[in-house]
Amino acid sequence: MPTTVPALVAASAGASFERSTIQRRDVGAHDVQIDIAFAGICHSDIHQAREEWGKAIFPMVPGHEIAGVVTEVGSEVTKHKVGDRVGIGCFVDSCRECENCLAGEEQFCVKGNVPTYNGREYTGEETYGGYSKQIVANENYVLSIPEGIALDEAAPLLCAGITTYSPLKHWGTGPGTKVAVVGMGGLGHMAVKIAHAMGAEVTVISQTLSKQEDGLKLGADHYYASSDPSTFDELKSSFDLIINTISADMDIDAYARTLRLNGTMVFVGLPENPQSFRAGSLIMGRRSLAGSNIGGIRETQEMLDFCAEHHIGAEIETISADQVDEAYERVVASKVRYRFVIDTATI
Repeated sequence: MPTTVPALVAASAGASFERSTIQRRDVGAHDVQIDIAFAGICHSDIHQAREEWGKAIFPMVPGHEIAGVVTEVGSEVTKHKVGDRVGIGCFVDSCRECENCLAGEEQFCVKGNVPTYNGREYTGEETYGGYSKQIVANENYVLSIPEGIALDEAAPLLCAGITTYSPLKHWGTGPGTKVAVVGMGGLGHMAVKIAHAMGAEVTVISQTLSKQEDGLKLGADHYYASSDPSTFDELKSSFDLIINTISADMDIDAYARTLRLNGTMVFVGLPENPQSFRAGSLIMGRRSLAGSNIGGIRETQEMLDFCAEHHIGAEIETISADQVDEAYERVVASKVRYRFVIDTATI
């Protein structure tokens, strides 16, 4: 029989969260049941709970930065056992047959992967996320969290960590490379930590210098304010790679001109409005604009192992279930350093 599980539920778009219950499926032969310990709050949770990215499914239980402990495994599970520290990220299934899935890039599943929440299983059943006490998922979409990372600091790695690790790796970040991180928030602070650990020279470009001390402490070598008119002249032709973590409108031409020959600017933030640029900003330096979306299961596990090896976790503020609505407002106002994590014991 399905299990009744306590959860924080948004009944409609923009509604305050209420304590309620949801149904989790029986543990199948290849399933893992997880008692959730911590769930990170991602800005995309807010967009979806407020129905800012198109029509959403309600009632909704957000949360795709999930860390916890295995409490039951199916009869044919081989990858996890009871007591293991595990996590779940942004999706809980994919077709497993298309060229992207077979290449380990399930985030780009041609059929469309199954989102951890605000989505539907291929059977049609609604998915519910990590603002809850328990979740059941197929073993192939459950990640192992190494002992070197605390569960609360690990939870945001399942989105913010892999969202920044994947493009840094794909575009060859390492010793001798110069990387700029645009924005010093939940994504940006992880990009700084990971790029520094990869051996790059790291520069933060933020709206102001208010977080400069933090940025330098987390691994940035340089810190600039985008609001300073001299910044973009000073940084002309400086970077091999720009990781743009912000979701606001921006002067793409100004940033493109800070790229070196063959440099690339990668969008991992998702602006609400269409963005524009002059082709000449790219043509004159054989520069590229690109985008990146989380990572596949194999790469996400690689990221977790990398973070454990380098003692990297998210900078977090742990909150109770009663503080989630307030936390949403603080995220929108950029008043968090740098990721909220819900202690699900308070649900």
